[in-house]
Amino acid sequence: MEIFIYILITAVVVGGIAVAATMAVQRRSASSRARTIVADAEREAEDLKKGKVLEAREEAMKITAEAEKTAGQRMSRVQNAEAKQKQREMQLNQQQSENQRGRNELEAQRTKLNEQIAALEIRQNDVAAMEAKARDTLEHISGLSSEEAKEKLIESLRDEAKTAAAAYINDIMDDARLTANKEAKRIIIQTIQRTATETAIENSVTVFHIDSDEIKGRIIGREGRNIRALEAATGIEIIVDDTPEAIVLSGFDPVRREVARLALHQLVADGRIHPARIEEVVTKVRKQIEEEIIETGKRTAIDLGIHGLHPDLIRMVGKMKYRSSYGQNLLQHSRETANLCAIMAAELGLNPKKARRAGLLHDIGKVPDEEPELPHALLGMKLAEKYKEKPEICNAIGAHHDEVEQTSLLAPIVQVCDAISGARPGARREIVEAYIKRLKDLEQLALSYPGVIKTYAIQAGRELRVIVGADKIDDVETEKLSAEIAKRIQDEMTYPGQVKITVIRETRSVAFAK
Repeated sequence: MEIFIYILITAVVVGGIAVAATMAVQRRSASSRARTIVADAEREAEDLKKGKVLEAREEAMKITAEAEKTAGQRMSRVQNAEAKQKQREMQLNQQQSENQRGRNELEAQRTKLNEQIAALEIRQNDVAAMEAKARDTLEHISGLSSEEAKEKLIESLRDEAKTAAAAYINDIMDDARLTANKEAKRIIIQTIQRTATETAIENSVTVFHIDSDEIKGRIIGREGRNIRALEAATGIEIIVDDTPEAIVLSGFDPVRREVARLALHQLVADGRIHPARIEEVVTKVRKQIEEEIIETGKRTAIDLGIHGLHPDLIRMVGKMKYRSSYGQNLLQHSRETANLCAIMAAELGLNPKKARRAGLLHDIGKVPDEEPELPHALLGMKLAEKYKEKPEICNAIGAHHDEVEQTSLLAPIVQVCDAISGARPGARREIVEAYIKRLKDLEQLALSYPGVIKTYAIQAGRELRVIVGADKIDDVETEKLSAEIAKRIQDEMTYPGQVKITVIRETRSVAFAK
């Protein structure tokens, strides 16, 4: 037992000594590794230091090179500037010398001119003396003084000038009728549409009929909230007055008036009239009108065989349905013009499809979404150009009132067919009283001139026949009278199209055989 214990103790001691030896070896190994790591770190630090120093030197050398380059460039610019300055100085010196030579030449020319002027004055004095001598000789030969001869010469020249002036005025008027008669027509039509009472009523008022006056109160609503909501939603003024069974819708936009009319019709038929319902119905009706406009444009294009129109142009064609001029519906007028253009183009051997397209689009400037300050022909031309229509069609649209130069044969065709459609009998309505008054005013205006015996307004007021006395007015005064009457009609009267003035002077010789 003791031996076993002794052996166990010995083993423990030996194990402890072995562990201690092992730990000592490990410590020495760790110390050696630490020294190795430190040495490696020192070597890496030294290498890094050397690398940084080299990089710093390279950077310094680079900066120095750039500075030297910049300095060289600045020096080169300075040298160039100095060279330019020297060149300018040389040019200035040269110019100064040239100016000096020029001044010397001018002085020589001035001296020469003074000598010539003196010589001319001497010659003028000689000519004046010769003229005085010749005048005295002529007065002695003719027996007339210079003043008397001058008066006779002026009188004869005055008569010749009057005759020549009358003929010249007639030539100018004929030329003006051929080239510039559309501008006055356009201005007068635009003015009448805005100011004439009958036309303003026709183009700005829609009457909505109701079954009883009780509906008026419901349309007005409590404290006027319904009518205010309806006016705000449609943009149309609604006039509810004492007119029996009628409500007046007033506004210059025919599409808005139609929206207001249909909205009122649905509201009255439904019976529910309040602001929320009004907004809902107006929105719905506006959408229906927009769809109807597009459908009308498409149907018109299909009926006329016109393809490839831009959607915005189709929409403008549809809007023509709600626009009128002197009672003539704009869409019907455009369709009629398109068909006339196609027929005329076919007769002339031109392309009828292009002519029909130009005729349909010639008045699109009257129905734009915006209202710029441009005549409708020019505005229509710009819209056609915007939507990629062909140049000859754009020119035909812009030139149908002579506001741009006509560059193709389509332009005069559209111009003529537009006039035919607008001027045919029955195309444009006119109130009978205004029509009769205009005819009487034409006749009375011509009768106010001396020498006029009778006047007749014919062809619905488009021609005025004036009968003058042959013993009171000669042929030259007849031409002057027609021009004066035409000018006075243009200045004082309002009329559609143009008025032809025909002055008739006849001499009759009567004899009897017995």
